[in-house]
Amino acid sequence: MTRTGRMVLLTLAALAVAMWTAGCATVQPWERARLANPCMVFDYNGGQADFASHWQSAREGSSGGFGVQGGGCGCK
Repeated sequence: MTRTGRMVLLTLAALAVAMWTAGCATVQPWERARLANPCMVFDYNGGQADFASHWQSAREGSSGGFGVQGGGCGCK
């Protein structure tokens, strides 16, 4: 491997380590309230999302990836 190849590889490795460690953050208890703000939720209407999930699991006869179990009858 040439000298420039090693430098490119070392630079990429250093960049990967820097990006990996930059994603780690400690959240203090007083900061959690701000992060739990309802505007941070992906679904605009949580109740409607719950109903749609229940409806889909009853219709399909399965529950896909929502962590609940049940049959096709609509009961959980």
